[in-house]
Amino acid sequence: MAVDYAVIVVYLAGMLGMGWWGMRRAKSKSEFLVAGRRLGPWMYSGTMAAVVLGGASTIGGVGLGYKYGLSGAWMVFTIGLGLLALSVLFSARIARLKVYTVSEMLDLRYGGTAGVISGVVMWAYTLMLAVTSTIAYATIFDVLFDIDRAASIVLGGAIVVAYSTLGGMWSITLTDMVQFVVKTIGVLLLLLPIAVVKAGGFSEMRAALPTDYFAPLGIGGETIFTYVLIYTFGMLIGQDIWQRVFTARSDKVARCGGTVAGTYCLVYALAGAVIGTAAKVLYPDLANADDAFATIVKDELPMGVRGLVLAAALAAVMSTSSGALIACATVANNDIWSRLRGLAHKERAHDEVKGNRAFILLMGIAVICIAIALNNVVEALTVAYNLLVGGLLVPILGGLLWKRGTVQGALASVVVGGLSVVGLMAVYGILANQPVYYGLLSSLAAYVIISLLTRPTDAAVLANWRERLAGRGGDEAEAGTPASVPATANS
Repeated sequence: MAVDYAVIVVYLAGMLGMGWWGMRRAKSKSEFLVAGRRLGPWMYSGTMAAVVLGGASTIGGVGLGYKYGLSGAWMVFTIGLGLLALSVLFSARIARLKVYTVSEMLDLRYGGTAGVISGVVMWAYTLMLAVTSTIAYATIFDVLFDIDRAASIVLGGAIVVAYSTLGGMWSITLTDMVQFVVKTIGVLLLLLPIAVVKAGGFSEMRAALPTDYFAPLGIGGETIFTYVLIYTFGMLIGQDIWQRVFTARSDKVARCGGTVAGTYCLVYALAGAVIGTAAKVLYPDLANADDAFATIVKDELPMGVRGLVLAAALAAVMSTSSGALIACATVANNDIWSRLRGLAHKERAHDEVKGNRAFILLMGIAVICIAIALNNVVEALTVAYNLLVGGLLVPILGGLLWKRGTVQGALASVVVGGLSVVGLMAVYGILANQPVYYGLLSSLAAYVIISLLTRPTDAAVLANWRERLAGRGGDEAEAGTPASVPATANS
């Protein structure tokens, strides 16, 4: 294992080194939060794929393949579909808005105040997403170094918090690009073919497993529909995803680069399911399906390759964790604290980079502490996605697609949808499908009815909204962005 340890240690040291490099780049709010909005197509595609394909997509995707066969790909597949839909239908308009958060978009569209409540909901979602990603370090470091759960979470979380705090989105972008390459090599080019060969090839796998392991809809139609509601629609509105769209150099980069990343997700989904199916042939009696990834890596891969594949799993977790962390801190600072601070200190100037850096550190410490205390990861993530989709999907997409939507309708949609989801989870159970179904319907009904019963949005607000959608206007920080573009942004 000495070679494997060396690979992991070098990888982790490299992450910290890139954090230090990123700190030298992040001199303005725009540089720190959205990498100066300067990423070219290749870097944008790689980092977008990295942030959406985390530990759940890698370890969890293999686990679903172990349990359901090829249809286990549907969870990650719906993530890819969501990213494709976002890139083709909405990313160009989102990129042209030149904002930093989803709540700022709501304020622009509806004329202020709509973003306050949505900011709290989005903050809760990104916080729990960061927590659940951080918990995944326990599985990986237990395999690597045989250390306990709390120490694993602190070790992995501290590294992510360190490089994210140092350089913000520039550090996260650079580390995510490396993580994308490591995941591609480790999972797609090494683990996938080795697992299939070790299992005897597809013919042996078919002979050893029931027929439904190779049925496209074996996981069940209702499960697939729920995945679409939660993950496909969740990709359309999550702050962690939008913040990456904001890093694109142009709307064309956002559209084309996102399409490439979405397509990559579809391939990654199938790869995880195939690896899990192969693991089922090799280890038919695992107590926990999520142990399939670690088991096949430990027992079937040669030294050195094993270290690289474990680094790939670590990369998957770190990319999602860092993306969720900076999203959580951005929302907490810009959508919640800045509004409160503005009421108390309207004329007081402050260092925005320093403030955002402090919030990443603060949120990072909170994430690590919550991750140590929390046991049920699936329930926490389900609550987060149910609130996100049930409370925010309708007012966000409604604002982009329906000009008759009003601020009163948006607020009613967030409140009614959010409360419906919480109430229905209490009745049906957190893991039930009904809360997100009925919560989404109630949110839609409240949005349409209240919007039609209230006065249309002010014409001046809509005119400003159309100007921003056309790419005219934006935050004043953009003017301070250096004109020179580093080589990495064009790669």
